[in-house]
Amino acid sequence: MDPEKVRNYCLKHEAADESFPFDENTLVFKVMGKMFCLMSMTPPWSINLKCDPEKAIELRERYASVRPGYHMNKQHWNTIDLDGSIKEKVIEGWISDSYNLVVNSLPKKERVKLRGIE
Repeated sequence: MDPEKVRNYCLKHEAADESFPFDENTLVFKVMGKMFCLMSMTPPWSINLKCDPEKAIELRERYASVRPGYHMNKQHWNTIDLDGSIKEKVIEGWISDSYNLVVNSLPKKERVKLRGIE
């Protein structure tokens, strides 16, 4: 999955926005001010995604291109190399999982504002 496809997919999520809060080489995607994806803008291409801790370990054991989150809490974040070894649909699912983990951790008031429901 190339960086432009990652960017487009991240921005399809409700209220997702992008910025460069750390440096010009790390694009960060947030929902309601909380990060759900970080992407390197220089090769080798990779992304950091939030992940359920048990699933994070499982993915690291199953895929050589998945490792503990670089510069992140290694219990909750994985780094995924975008080297073509993992199908796009799988990575898209992981991006959506990361987004949903962040949304579900927001205070109820924020979730209601985002989703427009009680």
